Amino acid sequence: MGAPSPPWTGRLARWLARLRPRSPLRLRLRRAAQIALAVAALPWLLLAVVAALTPLPPELRAAEDRAVSTVLLDRHGTVLRELRAGDGARARWLPLAEAGDRIQRALLAAEDRRFARHPGVDPIAIARAIGQLAAERRVVSGASTITQQLARALVPRPRTARGKLGEMALALRIEASLSKREILEQYLNRVAFGPGLRGVEAASRFYFDKPTADLSLAEAAALASMPRGPALYDPRRGTGPLERRRNRVLDRMLAAGLAGEAEVARARAEPIALAPKGGGLGAPHLVRAVLGGALGDGAGAAPLRGRASAITLTIDRGLQREIEVLAQQTVRGLSDRDVGAAAVVVLENATGEILAYVGSHDIDDVAGLGHNDGVLALRQPGSALKPFVYELAMEQLGFTAATVLPDVELSFPTADGSYVPRNYDGRFHGPVRLRDALASSYNVPAVWTAAALGPDRVLARLRELGLGSLDGAPSRYGVAIALGDGEVRLLDLANAYATLARGGIYLPVRAVAEAPPAPPERDTPVAVAPSSSAPPGRGARVLDAARARVITDILADDKARLASFGEGSALALPFPVAAKTGTSKGFRDNLAVGFTPDVTVAVWVGNFDGSPMGGISGITGAGPLFRDAMLAAARVRPPRPFDAPDPDLLAEVEVCSLSGMTPTAACPHRRRELLPRGDAAALSPCDMHEIVRVDRRNGLRAGACPAAAVEERVFERHDAELTAWARAAGRPVAPDEVSPLCGALPGRDGAAQAGARVRVAYPPDGARFVLDPSVNSLQAIRLRADVPAGVRRARFVLDGRPIEVGPPFALDWPLVAGAHRLRVEADGASAGEEIAFSVE
Repeated sequence: MGAPSPPWTGRLARWLARLRPRSPLRLRLRRAAQIALAVAALPWLLLAVVAALTPLPPELRAAEDRAVSTVLLDRHGTVLRELRAGDGARARWLPLAEAGDRIQRALLAAEDRRFARHPGVDPIAIARAIGQLAAERRVVSGASTITQQLARALVPRPRTARGKLGEMALALRIEASLSKREILEQYLNRVAFGPGLRGVEAASRFYFDKPTADLSLAEAAALASMPRGPALYDPRRGTGPLERRRNRVLDRMLAAGLAGEAEVARARAEPIALAPKGGGLGAPHLVRAVLGGALGDGAGAAPLRGRASAITLTIDRGLQREIEVLAQQTVRGLSDRDVGAAAVVVLENATGEILAYVGSHDIDDVAGLGHNDGVLALRQPGSALKPFVYELAMEQLGFTAATVLPDVELSFPTADGSYVPRNYDGRFHGPVRLRDALASSYNVPAVWTAAALGPDRVLARLRELGLGSLDGAPSRYGVAIALGDGEVRLLDLANAYATLARGGIYLPVRAVAEAPPAPPERDTPVAVAPSSSAPPGRGARVLDAARARVITDILADDKARLASFGEGSALALPFPVAAKTGTSKGFRDNLAVGFTPDVTVAVWVGNFDGSPMGGISGITGAGPLFRDAMLAAARVRPPRPFDAPDPDLLAEVEVCSLSGMTPTAACPHRRRELLPRGDAAALSPCDMHEIVRVDRRNGLRAGACPAAAVEERVFERHDAELTAWARAAGRPVAPDEVSPLCGALPGRDGAAQAGARVRVAYPPDGARFVLDPSVNSLQAIRLRADVPAGVRRARFVLDGRPIEVGPPFALDWPLVAGAHRLRVEADGASAGEEIAFSVE
């Protein structure tokens, strides 16, 4: 269909018709006017012909174009985003009737006041622009109508005369095919209203976090200003340019009668108040993961791009929005500690559904690599794996929360030599009960436990919990797997903790609640995957229920972690929470993970490029964000106490505070401990306290002292590997010597306790040492023995040659090339196992 001629050509024709050829002059004038009319009308006629031959862009066939778009909703049906298949731009189609009148009035004033009267091209605006260009020798104003801008958005053309003519022809074609309301609706949904934002609804939710219909006049005028320069007026780069442009639009609204004076005055006085960054993103990392299938089939999120017309996600938009803002605040607050990114995921324990998913603090932060997804990235979890190591030891080694573990200097052989773990605080704490070791996150007991289990069994359990990224051989990780020496996804770690919260039942994570298939394209058969809205299957038991409940009790024990974290730490919340932190080697990753009976929260803080942070631990880095996220989740799922332990499975018993065994009369301190019923019934009497007769005059063993000089005192008794620590720490260990003021009792002259053993403390079995030829000084190692109380002399037997030693039972030995064997002997004590080491 051809476009109508401009109205001024009709008026010229009527004026010419009134002219009568009464004289040759009038005849010449009439002929000249006819020629001028033909010259003026010819370009428009040619443009109309070109317009008639120009095809209507297929995007304007709404039924075809919009059928393949994907609407993403939260669990309550609130629209998060609308993505057009194949481009992933932020967009949501907004019917004109739902846009409200403010944005329409503002847009007409800003871009095209004569929109209702022109045929797609505005000759008056063109003439004005040409006149201004001639007078000012610069472009003062444009002449593009709303229809022309729509044509440019649909079919981009070079900014040449030929490109401009093509744009005008397409504008005429659009006007001939669509009503003015349809054109305006297409414009509102297809033109860029900001960088990466197509359509006014996407911009409204991104910048102001509200629907377009709810915009104030000032906000509507600001958005109407954006199409003129989406990057120039982007308020994230500063609101000054946009505010000046907005005020000009408001003035034009007043001049055009599209707004009253009072309304404009109020709008001019209103500041541009942007929603906190992230407010209108609609969980971009989760959307990308769902559409691309990155979560895996277990999450109910096989690739869905172009295969579903609407996807209902399991997230809660309000919670998502709040945690997005919290992540941004955390990164800003820790920027001086070289923290550049954060990620958070919140799960509903009962179903495994994702309630919030923040892949990074800001997906548009180019410098901070915010496009990366910290929920799916592989990072080292640090101490966050310890609960699962201890739970496995409870199942397979008979450990309980009261089991005493060694926290002393220990060495473990590796393929590259020996591994000596250290605690975060740089100290050793001697014999510690498992409860305190886990709650205070001591490293040495965790590594010792992993060594007792073996890395193969630890890895098998972690994989059962869904940590499938730990796919290397056990030798790759070694006993350091207890300290997170492997890479896992934050999402998988969160689900492992949710398994604890469920009492040991594993459920797959779910991100999609419902995804009905999209209509097939015309004449194209489509095979649609089964709906991911099927209910989750029954979970599989991975952890023992009783032991999982004990681990939960430990992780929720604020008193047990006082020694390491003090009072009022980030893990101390106003309601019961079982929580654990983790810090990777070199301070590259901070994690905090924990749960209530209803939700699990996992937080990562660090840098996507792997650079270290400024000495921040899990409790000071990820911990505060974990606390804030847990408080936010509590507003969605009100907190409640953990269920009381099942009396058929667990019993609370009294144990000796030092040994964790049934207290005897010698135990000075006792406490209550939660144990599986079978373990509670099998507790033995405490063997770490002994009552010894000493000479009150010198504190040595009394021997045959007279009764008046003797008193009984309580002493501690430690295994060989703890004896050296106990002596160095000044613990009350029974004296070895008998008082010289009294005679010795027969058979008790400082003899070791019955059944005591000695062992080689260093070097570890299988150790390998290499002589450095560049060193001229003596190269030696210190041989060390663990010797029980009561032993005064011991012997290193090195390659069959005995070497006598006394306290502290250590010997500096010059390195000699070759293979060597070493054991320790002591009178009255059982010999330890012989170890082998080599020197090259």
